[in-house]
Amino acid sequence: MDGTVQAWVNGWVVSRGAAPPTTEPWGWTIDMGMHGHVTRHVLGATGDGLDETTVRKVAGAVTGHGVWLKAFRDPSVVSRWLDENWWIDPEPGYLMTIPLTAGSAPAAPDGYRLRSWSRGGVTRVMVAAPDGSLAARGQITPTGETAVVDQIETAPEHRRKGMGSLVMRTLQDVAVRQGARTGVLAGTPAGRGLYEALGWTVVAPLTSAKYAPPAAARD
Repeated sequence: MDGTVQAWVNGWVVSRGAAPPTTEPWGWTIDMGMHGHVTRHVLGATGDGLDETTVRKVAGAVTGHGVWLKAFRDPSVVSRWLDENWWIDPEPGYLMTIPLTAGSAPAAPDGYRLRSWSRGGVTRVMVAAPDGSLAARGQITPTGETAVVDQIETAPEHRRKGMGSLVMRTLQDVAVRQGARTGVLAGTPAGRGLYEALGWTVVAPLTSAKYAPPAAARD
């Protein structure tokens, strides 16, 4: 299975407080225990290495609402392999990586407050605006040589002010100091531009799908 995908899985479960991943012949099963997100199946191959037979086999065994499928191949391809019982996120995701190097921790702009703290292996960063509201946030989970960036968010009124870059650079600096050498994340189209500007590169596209049969099929 793809090493970058495995690194993402290992860090993501810690970041989100999920159950330890169960290794499958085709990837991993992760229990979340949340309404609308009970379990997720993450397929371990990427790009052309992920084949139709495997996707259909994994998807065909799903019968419960709120089960997610994560496939590292373009949605235009994966969508043809799933039936009408699956809702497919119309926005593709991106598995991305970056070599992590040591650097000076950035400072918050005048009036903003930057704070970071660690708990349970996860380091969180918060940027508060001058009025005390949330400007940006994010978290990172180092797991040895790799570190997974997760839940990066910038408030709409603080975008294009360098807040996302501030959070990312702070998190990357934390990971380097903890011994990580490669950063990994699963980003959205909206975040891809920021990440690429900071030196991240796309490894594979990501399709997210949720098992949600039409109402008629549940009657």
